[in-house]
Amino acid sequence: MSMSDLREYKCPACGGAIEFDSKSQKMKCPYCDTEFELETLKELDAQMEREAGQQDDLSGWQTDAGGEWQEGETDGMNVYTCQSCGGEIIADENTGASNCPYCGNPVIMTEKFKGALRPDLVIPFKLDKKAAKEAYYRHIKGRTFLPKAFRRENHIDEIVGIYVPFWLFDMETNALVTYDAERSRVWMSGDVEYTEHEFFKIERGGTMAFEHIPEDGSRKMEDDLMESIEPFNCREAVDFQTAYLAGYLADKYDVTAEESIDRANERVKKSTEQAFAETVIGYDTVVAENTSVQFHGGKAKYALYPVWLLNTTWNGNKYTFAMNGQTGKFVGDLPVDKATATRWTLVLAGAFTALTYGAATLLHFLGLF
Repeated sequence: MSMSDLREYKCPACGGAIEFDSKSQKMKCPYCDTEFELETLKELDAQMEREAGQQDDLSGWQTDAGGEWQEGETDGMNVYTCQSCGGEIIADENTGASNCPYCGNPVIMTEKFKGALRPDLVIPFKLDKKAAKEAYYRHIKGRTFLPKAFRRENHIDEIVGIYVPFWLFDMETNALVTYDAERSRVWMSGDVEYTEHEFFKIERGGTMAFEHIPEDGSRKMEDDLMESIEPFNCREAVDFQTAYLAGYLADKYDVTAEESIDRANERVKKSTEQAFAETVIGYDTVVAENTSVQFHGGKAKYALYPVWLLNTTWNGNKYTFAMNGQTGKFVGDLPVDKATATRWTLVLAGAFTALTYGAATLLHFLGLF
């Protein structure tokens, strides 16, 4: 791999590694606070290409130490080189960007995003690591069933800003749904109670258009976790540039668009059925009898969405939390203090029993029971 395959943006003012700043939406040097427009990166890219070309011309190095990799041993691995400290980073093939673990400077391997793997869109981070940490502590605050030891001993193992790959589907649906509906009326005539039941057969049909239906394209991320931090505002998506990745990790998709179609279709089908059902009003009960949904005009785009992942370990168990890096929506499961939960269950059960007994006594006193 040639040095020209790497992109590491350095500040012309102080030489430090610059990163994309989520607040200013510009490239910013964390050392001297100098800000740069993204357009200026074109000049930096050209300069680095020239410098990399000069480095590529150097030859004659001998590396006799060590041995050779066995066949297949390096499959699925890539080598990242940090131009700041010269460290080499080995990462699996699903990692598109990483920070140097030795000096912390961001490095990007641009060949990960060429050809079919290059994203169409990216939603830049709007919220920083501090916001993610604050959201986590708000999340655990005031939790009745949270073990006190977890709250007292808890510390965050890792906070990582990562661009998660998503397939965005656009499609239209032609749908026809039939419903069985019932409406009842009750009235009294003297001492006789009458009930009238009316039954209806209802049809709803039409066309609906859907845009940017997101489906997580990474097997590493749980689909339910990613869906829980939706929605993302797709209107703020911009054309992809590698500059947005500086300072963050990025996953390359390992779930193809074709593999995601069925899940997207199911989400669209449910949304269509729900939209139609909301128009059937004025009945006591409504049951969908037959549903026919046809999909057409489907298109897919590859996008990167900003997510903060927080990991913590307690009692030998790992807990993962996720925050939408654009909106701040925070989700994640917490441990439960079983003793506290049991006490509350007994208290509520006792209160319910007492309430039931009191109500029965009152009815008996009034001669109604």
